[in-house]
Amino acid sequence: MNRSVPALAVACLAALTACGGGGGPENSTGEPRPSATRSEQAAPAERLAGLMVTPAEVKGFAVKPYDNEFALATASSEMTADKPACAPLALALNQLPLGEPQADLTRVLAPESQGLNGTQTYVTLTSYATGGAKAVLADVKKAVDACGDGFTAEGGNGSTVYDAVTAQDVTPAGEETVGFTATTSYQGVSHTVHAQAVRAGDVVAVFFAADGMAMVNGRTSDAKLPPAVVKAQSSKLG
Repeated sequence: MNRSVPALAVACLAALTACGGGGGPENSTGEPRPSATRSEQAAPAERLAGLMVTPAEVKGFAVKPYDNEFALATASSEMTADKPACAPLALALNQLPLGEPQADLTRVLAPESQGLNGTQTYVTLTSYATGGAKAVLADVKKAVDACGDGFTAEGGNGSTVYDAVTAQDVTPAGEETVGFTATTSYQGVSHTVHAQAVRAGDVVAVFFAADGMAMVNGRTSDAKLPPAVVKAQSSKLG
């Protein structure tokens, strides 16, 4: 059974609730996740924590930890795509690190004024050894070109069918960047999500925007990335 869009919608709503205030306990994705032992990778993890955008740098947005309870997969090793060339997009669209990361960290942002309606923006920072970040951006660019006809992402908690992927012109950021949209549908209603990957040195930032409330309520959606968030985070990586 395809649990894709309901899972995505619930995940978005859970994140939005977290953004509503009060905060909650940190979970496995609430702090940098080192790929090796914490002692071996303390420096990359701490560095990402310092590089992540803060509420003071994106005024009007709440910034909260990402809760992966309803995620399609909770680790990159659990995520696959029916078309191998599209695997990088499956990871990017599900807040999972690409390639061979040293550490990664995800936060969820939402405008403080939107209440329970509107777009949630996920920011995932990942650090790599020398050359790793360049390889990741190259893989994403190849995947966008190869997956125009769509693909299916499969994880331990279900699957998501993306009907189409389209390259998108985005404002230059970092040392290199690539943007794209993906469309999916639920109960006959189409939803468009936007994503952008930015590389600055050996760090990659992946931005992803979705409107979970629209999915739940059966409204079509086209969740665009907030320029202020992308600019602030990219500048901080700079």
